[in-house]
Amino acid sequence: MYLFRWEPSQTAHVLLYPEGIVKLNETAGEILKRCDGARTVDQLIAELQALYPDEPARVEAGVLTFLEVFRAKGWIRRQA
Repeated sequence: MYLFRWEPSQTAHVLLYPEGIVKLNETAGEILKRCDGARTVDQLIAELQALYPDEPARVEAGVLTFLEVFRAKGWIRRQA
């Protein structure tokens, strides 16, 4: 239903779906490309904290908020 990919014409990662397109900022792209079903949330947060080391608490809060919002919209789903 949704397709996540790099879109050269947008110079950004995007989320494509039948009703349209969502252009993601750099941070959202970094988070979403790690939502592969293999990583835990803690692993995802640790990777992003290594990528953005200056504010680990802010990174953690941002990742958790991102996951909550994208899950609520149905763009990602929790894996059992």
